[in-house]
Amino acid sequence: MEITALGHAGYRIRAKDVTIVIDPPSSEFGFSLKGITADIVCITHNHPGHNNAQGVGGEPRILRGPGEYEIGGALITGLRAFHDNKHGEERGGNTIYIIHLEDITICHMGDLGHPLLAAQKLEVAGSDILMIPVGGHSTIDAKIAAEIIGEIEPAIVIPTHYVEGMGKMAPVPLDPVEKFYQVMGMTVSEALTKLTVTRSTIPAQTQITLLTPRG
Repeated sequence: MEITALGHAGYRIRAKDVTIVIDPPSSEFGFSLKGITADIVCITHNHPGHNNAQGVGGEPRILRGPGEYEIGGALITGLRAFHDNKHGEERGGNTIYIIHLEDITICHMGDLGHPLLAAQKLEVAGSDILMIPVGGHSTIDAKIAAEIIGEIEPAIVIPTHYVEGMGKMAPVPLDPVEKFYQVMGMTVSEALTKLTVTRSTIPAQTQITLLTPRG
């Protein structure tokens, strides 16, 4: 399995039999989806930085909310969550996607705006790879992200939604990714262009993997 960053909170997950794109960003963020195709596109919420499904090539099945889906060998669960800590009153809803693919479980938290509820913790427990916002302001901040990581104990953490990942035309303020590393008590790692992972290469202890957007 190969994971590539598309910018902001967008990622492509390319497996042997299926390609999934999550939260493709709009061009206003300075990112291009040229050459990106998929079988499945997951949209966590309907904000411009996350919902550019039309920019993804191919004829993908587009998922836009909670539910259970089985497509091309991928088992996907969408969990209802919120973009703020007031049950969506300020920024609306958000979907957490849990993807089971090639014996690996990936959780993308979208623009989560609150600590996890007990039922959500049960659903995301056992995730091998966690994509979690860390930039604060419009989502959870580094401190809450670290608390969630401690609750889930994923093998690989991919930070999303921080200022360096916003592209050339960042429309909202976000904290730098260094703040998240400081809270985690770690040194900022060198960013990779892609992450290649199999069941046998999943690390025994939690590690942070920083992915630099393509292009």
